[in-house]
Amino acid sequence: MNSILAMNQAIGLESMLRALTERQGKPPAARDQAFGLASPSTGRRCRAIAVAGGKGGVGKTTVSVNLGMALAVAGHEVILLDADMGLANVDVLLGLTPTRHIGHLLDGSCGIEDLLITGPRGLKVVPAGSGTRRLAQLSNGEHAAVIRAFDDLLTPPDYLLVDTAAGLSDNVAMFAAAADDVVLVVCDEPASLTDAYAMLKVLSRDFGVRRFRMVANMVRNAGEARQLHQKLARVTDRFLDVALEFMGMVPHDERLKQAIRRQSSVVDLWPSSRSGQAFKQLAGAVDTWGEPERLGLDRIAFFSRQAAAATGW
Repeated sequence: MNSILAMNQAIGLESMLRALTERQGKPPAARDQAFGLASPSTGRRCRAIAVAGGKGGVGKTTVSVNLGMALAVAGHEVILLDADMGLANVDVLLGLTPTRHIGHLLDGSCGIEDLLITGPRGLKVVPAGSGTRRLAQLSNGEHAAVIRAFDDLLTPPDYLLVDTAAGLSDNVAMFAAAADDVVLVVCDEPASLTDAYAMLKVLSRDFGVRRFRMVANMVRNAGEARQLHQKLARVTDRFLDVALEFMGMVPHDERLKQAIRRQSSVVDLWPSSRSGQAFKQLAGAVDTWGEPERLGLDRIAFFSRQAAAATGW
């Protein structure tokens, strides 16, 4: 990926989106509010968290939906971006029926505020659209424009969760690198571990991401989860200059499967189940994280103008 080219494309597309916002009649005061210092409910700036997995089928979207719901239940304002362009299914897992998607943002027919749909417990979702070839073939510059569009939210949330696609395409890497934190969902399969390592390698080598957090999914118990983390950490400690922290685990749980079939979250339907409690613990862990590291202004990042204002850059 040519990240410099993508950055240059983003500058032009950012200007395009800003001009579009002005044409839609949004008053200057409202636009300026989008660049505020912090989310009103926490007194700190929005934190963008990318949920990635490399291999498909590791439960990445399930983790994204239930972690977002657990944070919302805890009283946080949360937006969940479905970044699986062209094969989106966050709306399906939550039983939502969106009428617009990211494609409408890019063609100028709506703004980022117009895409927000509200799910259970106040969780807001930005749908990406499914079965749309155009969205599956977005350029790096268009991905960057989607990232920059979040600067135009009137009221930034406490947390933005980004459910990335499977694999390690340019769009997956860009969305992950644009976040403050990257959460890797890993299960105890050789392909999952191999793909997770590949993602760590690319994001650290090509994008300068040095800190990752791992969720062990579909494990039997905490001991198995810790062993899975150690298995991956031994390799990363030897060959990569990264920190791979253990974030927590999600156990095998029939209630979680039932919630998926009901197009709901287990946190909402069965909060006292093993998996429901696990997601609450993951949400609690997120709340303990310190402020994200300050990175350069040339970085394509979610809420970059907000961060610049907060740090005085």
